[in-house]
Amino acid sequence: MVLDAARPLMEGWQNFFLIIGPSAAALMGLQFVVVALVKDSPVAKSPLGVDAFTTPTIVHFAAVLSVAAVLSAPWPSLHSAVVTLCTGAVLCLVYVLVVLRRIMRMYQYEPVAEDWIWHVVLPFVAYATIAIAGYLLAGTTSTPLFVIAAATMLLLFVGVHNAWDIATYLSLQLATTTAASSDAASGNVSNATASSSVPAE
Repeated sequence: MVLDAARPLMEGWQNFFLIIGPSAAALMGLQFVVVALVKDSPVAKSPLGVDAFTTPTIVHFAAVLSVAAVLSAPWPSLHSAVVTLCTGAVLCLVYVLVVLRRIMRMYQYEPVAEDWIWHVVLPFVAYATIAIAGYLLAGTTSTPLFVIAAATMLLLFVGVHNAWDIATYLSLQLATTTAASSDAASGNVSNATASSSVPAE
């Protein structure tokens, strides 16, 4: 059977994908918690900013989980796994280009070099690597699996970095907004006190 022929190629990788898949799922859950916590905050939020920075992080975590699921499934043939993996990677490549367009259209925030690297360049490299290595997986060598594993780890680290970047940015913005509100309130109280202390003529 083809399944028996493909099994030796996948041996030893189940533990790796068993670790990386649930890790991505857990981090995805934490990202939902962060978004829920800042939903009602007074920090100014932009739908385009969410689409350009927050949503892609969820997509990266979902991609890692998907790669782990695809390469852990008992496929009847390795060809099916290759087609699924390559199709998903190509779709994610197109999505990165969509994210690039969204970042270029932002006007409330000026992206810096770090944003371009972590939100566009590295994800594009990771998905392109998975697509190419997935195509080469149809051979008999295990080298493409190591390449896919490295690219998947890169995606996981990209997601962790971007999630942390978003969380710290929102926290700083929330702290700044809270401090500004406190200063404004203190100013109003001081003005009211000063006005009340002026003797009436």
